[in-house]
Amino acid sequence: MSEGTYQRLWAATHQTLGELLLQEPFPTEPAPEREQDSFFYKLASLFLHYLAMMRRLDVIYDQMVQPQKRRLVRRLLDGVAGRLLELKEELVQADLSEYHCLDHVLQDLKLTPADLEIPIPKYFMLEQGKVLQDREALIEEIMDRLGRRRRKTVVKILPPSEAIAMIQRAERARQGRLRAKFMREIRKDVERDQRMRERKCEIDGNWAALIIQKIWRGFLRRRKIKQERMLEMKFIGMIPSSSEAEHSVIMNRAQNREELRRQRQQEKEMEYQEAVVEIRQQVKVKEGPDMQEEMKKQIRQWFIECHDLTGHFPEYPSDEIGGSSVIFSEKMPQQVKRELDIIDEENFRKKWGDKLPKKKEEEKPKKVEEDVEQKASKFVPILNEGHKEYHTRWASPNVQTFPDQDFNPDMIRIAEKKEVEAEIRVQVDKLMRQELQALRLVVDKEITRPQKTRFRAKKGKKGKKKRQEKDLTPDRTLHSLYEELVAEGLIKKSEYVRLSDYIGDYLYLGSILKLGNTEPMPSLFDLRQNVILYGVLRLGSAEIHALAPHVRSILLAGPSGTGKKMLVNAVCTEAGANLFDLSPENIKGKYPGKAGLQLMMHMVFKVARLIQPSVIWIGNAEKTFYKKVPKDEKRMEPKRIKKDLVKAVRQLQPGDRIMLIGTSNQPQVADINGLCKTYQRILMVPQPDYASRYLLWRHLIESYGKFLVNRMDLTALTKVSDGYTPGVIAMAVHSVMTERRKIQLVSRPLKSREFLDFLAKKDPIYEEEKESLKVPETLETGQGGLRKKGRICKKAFGKETQRNPLVREACFGERSFCGFRASPRFI
Repeated sequence: MSEGTYQRLWAATHQTLGELLLQEPFPTEPAPEREQDSFFYKLASLFLHYLAMMRRLDVIYDQMVQPQKRRLVRRLLDGVAGRLLELKEELVQADLSEYHCLDHVLQDLKLTPADLEIPIPKYFMLEQGKVLQDREALIEEIMDRLGRRRRKTVVKILPPSEAIAMIQRAERARQGRLRAKFMREIRKDVERDQRMRERKCEIDGNWAALIIQKIWRGFLRRRKIKQERMLEMKFIGMIPSSSEAEHSVIMNRAQNREELRRQRQQEKEMEYQEAVVEIRQQVKVKEGPDMQEEMKKQIRQWFIECHDLTGHFPEYPSDEIGGSSVIFSEKMPQQVKRELDIIDEENFRKKWGDKLPKKKEEEKPKKVEEDVEQKASKFVPILNEGHKEYHTRWASPNVQTFPDQDFNPDMIRIAEKKEVEAEIRVQVDKLMRQELQALRLVVDKEITRPQKTRFRAKKGKKGKKKRQEKDLTPDRTLHSLYEELVAEGLIKKSEYVRLSDYIGDYLYLGSILKLGNTEPMPSLFDLRQNVILYGVLRLGSAEIHALAPHVRSILLAGPSGTGKKMLVNAVCTEAGANLFDLSPENIKGKYPGKAGLQLMMHMVFKVARLIQPSVIWIGNAEKTFYKKVPKDEKRMEPKRIKKDLVKAVRQLQPGDRIMLIGTSNQPQVADINGLCKTYQRILMVPQPDYASRYLLWRHLIESYGKFLVNRMDLTALTKVSDGYTPGVIAMAVHSVMTERRKIQLVSRPLKSREFLDFLAKKDPIYEEEKESLKVPETLETGQGGLRKKGRICKKAFGKETQRNPLVREACFGERSFCGFRASPRFI
């Protein structure tokens, strides 16, 4: 597409953004119970509108060339993504579940399930590409140097006699199988000839011709109907065109054009950076001295006015509050002095607030303001600011269009002038502080002017200071720590997996099932969306992570073979994150003793902070929280990192792009309280439903050729594979599609029944295992046991819920590992 197309798309996006900002701020107070449905509907529609806007902004940022416009689009893209995360948090609080049924909202807004797909910003991988290559090369270099790379299988050389005997056995077996095959074919031929001789005397020629005619006409009719059906499906776009070459040429051409635009982006960005340095130097040389003299003149005038007003010279503002920039605001000296007094008082109260007497009248409003501030959106002001900047700088008809996509030097000069002014201000402040001391010495006859202390703290016990973590490796470099963790196998190279490879379809009947008082099981599509929201978007951008609702840890709980480890690798790939492995099997025998364990945890989290984003993965997470360790696993000491892990996770703050992701296929054997205190979000990994299995079979078979699915009955395969996990289905396809079978596809088309032999040898997921994941043993004590603990309602709904039996019953209605209803994390 041309640049004009992206400009029009940008203008349309801002028009939509303006309409959405009129609906902000969204009401932060909880809606009454009778209005819960309408409140959730408004939240969901706002979520979908922001989602569509994020998709458009991602395309604009990826293909727009002009560097100054791209900076504004980037801020808006991060702001919309952060607002999505805030709305997701509000949806969870309103729906009491991590999974939401939005099919009725999609239908009302005339959208499709494809519009619910959350896009991963392309710049995540594009900007991290070089870093990922360097990281992989570093790991390979360390493994080569330490001799720990995976060694190729050593071929065992047999003595000649044993080799000859092995060959003889294989050849005799081959001849025996071939001889049996020949004898079976001969026996079938004899039986067929005998049957034909017996029937020859019974059937005359006319009857035989009638049978042949019937079979031939049926064959012609079926072939014609099949051709007409294929033409109709192609016409309505339900099957891909048979011309794969033409399709691939079109896609390659579009990808090449996108790549050319990205190259132009890099060229224009380099020109922009060079212009910034040049213009900054010009401003510093030509306008810097004048700025400095003007600042000194204004500050001296302020000294004189304050001295005339109060009889003494004022206190010079500190650098923490902006220095002399406070003076340059268009205010009277009395106003400036009053503001400085207020700032000093606030700073003093922050330091000695617990020991100062507070006025009762001021306490209540302050508490209300703090509550409102906590609930207010942090990304809506960013969107408002970006929207105003667009209308000020780029939407005006007088603004140049920049057909060559060059930068605007006037905008650069304005921005650099502010930065140069800030640098000069720091130097002027140092000089003027010295001049102020000299004036006091000459005029007021004071050598120093003591700082006034407006409040005195009462003597008493000192408050507890926040304990900082001690650095156990102060003398070691990052490279040495990284090399040691790679050598010990705690840092691993993640597999290259995209989240789009995790195939799953949307749950189309979720709202209808809810109307029938049936809690629908989440689909693989819903799980993929939650992994993007909780994992990828937060780890991929530092700006989003710093302001979005903080999520430190995720637990993926589900049967074996549902793709939990694949999702962990996909998060690392999409966000460009490092992978740390703290699974019980991996840390067995490493860093023994209490001191060694503390050193290992310290090194892992220290390196994870220094090279963030990072993912700390714990496979078989239930073993870390065993109720009782099995005898055969006591040597492994699976619970040794439990206390240190909980402590380290709690120390993660907003801005630390580190996420703990655990995977478990038996969460019911763990201590649920400890598990839920460590993992903030517990997501159930469900079995694939009919639609997801159909898409999975189709995707896996089409990877060997799109023409293969035209002759197969995928519907039958989908029904037969009910109960099997995606891992089993993938193994079935790979076991059938061997190199020899690929060669035979020309002469022997692929049939659906070929996959049944493999499926028959594997066990599906039975209902007992499903129920054990839904209802852990600790929750089987009934509702009375849960109510005695008395914490679930308070944390999920607030104190008022404990007096509301309807809401409390809804809370205890469903108990499985997916969200508020589906997760026992509030126990």
